[in-house]
Amino acid sequence: MARAGRPDQPNAAERFNEERATYTVTSSQPDLEAGIAAIREVQATLKPKPGVYRMLDARGDVLYVGKARALKNRVANYTQVDRLPLRLKRMVAQTRSMVIVTTNSEAEALLLEAQLIKRYRPPYNVLLRDDKSFPFILLRAEHDFPRIMKHRGARKAKGNYYGPFASAGSVNTTINALQKLFLLRSCTDSFFARRDRPCLLYQIKRCSAPCVGRIDEANYAELVSEAKDFLGGRSSAVQRKLEDQMAQAAEALDFERAAMLRDRLRAATFIQGSQAVNAEGVGNADVFAVACKSGHFAIQAFFIRGGQNWGHRAFFPSHTDGLDEGEVLTAFLAQFYEEVPPPRLILVDRALPEADLLAEAFARPAGGKVELSVPQRGDRRRLMEQASRNAVEALERRQAESGTKARLNRELAEFLELAEPPQRIEVYDNSHIQGAQALGAMIVAGPEGFIKGQYRKWNIKSAQTNDDFAMMREVFQRRFARVQDEDPDRDGGMWPDLVLIDGGKGQMSAARDTLEDLGIEDVPLIAIAKGPHHGREGREVFHFPDGREKMLPVNSPLLFHLQRLRDEVHRFAIGAHREKRSRAITASPLDEIPGIGPARKRALLLHFGTASKVRAASLEDLQRAPGVSATVAQTVYDFYHPDG
Repeated sequence: MARAGRPDQPNAAERFNEERATYTVTSSQPDLEAGIAAIREVQATLKPKPGVYRMLDARGDVLYVGKARALKNRVANYTQVDRLPLRLKRMVAQTRSMVIVTTNSEAEALLLEAQLIKRYRPPYNVLLRDDKSFPFILLRAEHDFPRIMKHRGARKAKGNYYGPFASAGSVNTTINALQKLFLLRSCTDSFFARRDRPCLLYQIKRCSAPCVGRIDEANYAELVSEAKDFLGGRSSAVQRKLEDQMAQAAEALDFERAAMLRDRLRAATFIQGSQAVNAEGVGNADVFAVACKSGHFAIQAFFIRGGQNWGHRAFFPSHTDGLDEGEVLTAFLAQFYEEVPPPRLILVDRALPEADLLAEAFARPAGGKVELSVPQRGDRRRLMEQASRNAVEALERRQAESGTKARLNRELAEFLELAEPPQRIEVYDNSHIQGAQALGAMIVAGPEGFIKGQYRKWNIKSAQTNDDFAMMREVFQRRFARVQDEDPDRDGGMWPDLVLIDGGKGQMSAARDTLEDLGIEDVPLIAIAKGPHHGREGREVFHFPDGREKMLPVNSPLLFHLQRLRDEVHRFAIGAHREKRSRAITASPLDEIPGIGPARKRALLLHFGTASKVRAASLEDLQRAPGVSATVAQTVYDFYHPDG
């Protein structure tokens, strides 16, 4: 057995021990007896300690991640196959080895289990499909005039975080209203430092222009304090203060200031009036309700902060066969709060078997005791009933959409002459400006919609001119040569059942020839080109590899579906290309110097003015630049003067 530290966190060897025990078999085919033997081999080495176990198949892929208060007892349950449901019997039949991680407590095991499920996406665990990071509002604290901004990802910057919000749209709407209400700046520090006159946001009364001294630090700090009170749930006090100030300004005949305060008050009313959910009296809480129908689940979440609804979202967990609502919700909560900081109060629509364990696990990231509660009466009960209705409606919409998508997939297979409806569709496009900053893009769609985690983009290297065909050849060469190496047996789920190309006969020929050169002849390939009546009528021509062409009726739902796929790859390619151009515009020759980071680059440019003057500077001049050490100065000088 090999020992290792915790796989997802460095410097944690004193808290977690990972051991792998492998039972060798001669076949990778499902074999219940072989799986039981492999589990018993591991069970014999275990002790009744808390921890996490991973079931692996013959290839080493993770089948299942589970936690246990006593590993020896929990793992032994898998050898009693008569008591296992059919789903777990299939898992045991595929198991050939296990990885064991011991922890100090069952709560730690729960947190680690959620991390490993997110990392490995095992096929026998309940999976939270929509696990993108949630957006927050951040009031940064590293500046005399704090900035308000949208934030995703790790919370490393100093400041006050407010959230989570259900979507980027809800954050943007709230920030726009907060700018009108508190006139806080949203610009970057570098933009702030370069201003010598107010920007447009000041003119439209969405910023107080601290960059050019239109407001002093003390008054700006008062606005920041009011914003913190408002976002922290004390919105009524902020509104009363604005009303008093507006009345005083009107009484003093200062109508311009009164009008400005009136506009700010309207912004506060807009934020509160836009709440679709009445959360008055709830404070800070997350609300979850489950709906189940025909083996499919929907979980509706409301995010309540300071009595305000900061958005709601429906989630549709997968791999839920044979599980009840309580088990699904428990697994969902553990994964959901793996990244999102939990509030002190979590409202659920049913009693959970592991509620105490969840509360114990969430206490540390929440910074205090967490309560999981089932509302029985009052405002909380009415809020839960609304969440339950939303969960049922979301599930019904999802099932209706799934039925429509299944029908469209069948029609697609018939129209494109496929043997069966495609489960994985890849769509390709290129984006460039006269060959400059060329980029290839791929989006992926499955039976239930776009799979954004598998989108890919490639920087085009070989095509130096405006040659779409050469670009398409390079993209297909790189994409399919790699998948041939990584998944030659085509059982990893990464091979497409259908490839769509945005283009005409030329792009089709380039892609077809590239696949033939790679020895791939069984991947269905179709090109979508604008037809002769494109525009008002929205007609497209579908080009087949053998030269045939087909068209669909103007009002065909299948045509709209294919246009949506084409539009999505357009959006992704153009967005990636725009980002690449932006990086190129802001690039500096100093970026090429090894060991020169953003801070030293900024110091050199502030001192010398331009990169060309840095290049022409003597070693003594470089050493005199503020913030540049003698070592850094020597590095820069040697880079530009390799011959001394």
